[in-house]
Amino acid sequence: MNRKSSTRISDDAPLVTQEDIDRSRFRVNLQDVPHKQRVNIMLDTGVISFFKNKAGKRGYQTLINETLKRAIHDEEIETVLRRIIREELAHKQ
Repeated sequence: MNRKSSTRISDDAPLVTQEDIDRSRFRVNLQDVPHKQRVNIMLDTGVISFFKNKAGKRGYQTLINETLKRAIHDEEIETVLRRIIREELAHKQ
């Protein structure tokens, strides 16, 4: 049995480009949702296995993304703390 789709696609509709998506704002419950960008990246098989085992049903790519965001945040905190410590040491001299 061969069924044809009843959905019609209009040739008049403009194509959506990556630039259109980048300019758009996605909202959930009236709060902006961060944009994500599809990338291809080569990772060691051990790294992928680690995150797949740790993630379980959650999704290993989400876990990798959250780990990278935490690393960025931790680096920012370290930079601020080092600056504060230098300032405090300079004041004591």
